Amino acid sequence: MADIIIRISGRAGRITLNRPDALNALTYDMVLKIEAALRDWAHDPAVDLVIIDAAGARAFCAGGDIQHMYDTARAGDFAYGRKFWADEYRLNAFLFNFPKPYVAFMQGFTMGGGVGVSCHGSHRILCETSQIAMPECGIGLIPDVGGSLLLARAPGRLGEYLGCTGTRMDAGNAIYAGFADYFIPQAQWNTLMQGLESTGNVALIDHAAQPAPPASLAQHQAWVDTIFTASSIRDVLNGLDDTDFAQKTEAALRRNSPISVAATLDIVRRVRGMDSIAFALQTEYRFTYRAASEGDFIEGIRAAVIDKDRNPKWQHARLEDVSGMDVSKMLMPLPKDALNLGETS
Repeated sequence: MADIIIRISGRAGRITLNRPDALNALTYDMVLKIEAALRDWAHDPAVDLVIIDAAGARAFCAGGDIQHMYDTARAGDFAYGRKFWADEYRLNAFLFNFPKPYVAFMQGFTMGGGVGVSCHGSHRILCETSQIAMPECGIGLIPDVGGSLLLARAPGRLGEYLGCTGTRMDAGNAIYAGFADYFIPQAQWNTLMQGLESTGNVALIDHAAQPAPPASLAQHQAWVDTIFTASSIRDVLNGLDDTDFAQKTEAALRRNSPISVAATLDIVRRVRGMDSIAFALQTEYRFTYRAASEGDFIEGIRAAVIDKDRNPKWQHARLEDVSGMDVSKMLMPLPKDALNLGETS
């Protein structure tokens, strides 16, 4: 069975992720096929819009397929991971600037690489089961695939909070944070897709949309804005009080890779200042390029995916141990290997 199904149906280009047993995790081949299809359809007069969806109930896409990336990096070969990220980021940039409506239907888990092929679209649809997150700090990475721009555009300092903690958002919170646009019960999705295919008219989405569920994060917005205005992760920790939300926030922060958390705080702020998808991806790539060779990526994957002991031995024992110089080293420019979004890497 094909991992991805790409076709034209009526007025719509259709992409269906088809690895439900693997939570539709993106393989390198899937990334290349999605990009090729989008480039074909961008100026095809037979295609009015693009629909991306996924098989299975559990996930739209829980991230990238990182097994081969782990295997090669552990053997000292960092080239495969760097190429995967470079080519994936080129797809993310192309999707962000796609000239036609791009409609994403996101049930269940949408995380990491799944965010990159959905949340940059023009029409982002959630349902009762949707759970959106950028949990990369938990495996020694940073929110990437252009996720730093989504975080930077979230209300107030919510982006710093979401990126550093990896907090999952239900439909109401994801729409509040700017990761999605519409809440439509999943029972209506097939009918809506058929209408989009037959008419090519995205106004059908507005007619089907229902009021978004309440956003629980809204009640914590003022607190988040106060705490995550701090200049460093150490200062964030010093500002935490003994409330339940603060204690849960601290626990989430301390579960993650210290260098990843500290770098995420920095990256979201850099990207907010530029508000550019190219700048976001280029900055993210500086970290991911070094993530296996100099960061916590190999250990993060070992603990979360390979051995599943959930007991990573990060290179920094505590968040407080990460210096500004440590972050700067991970985010230094890559003069010879800087991300090129204009051509195949």
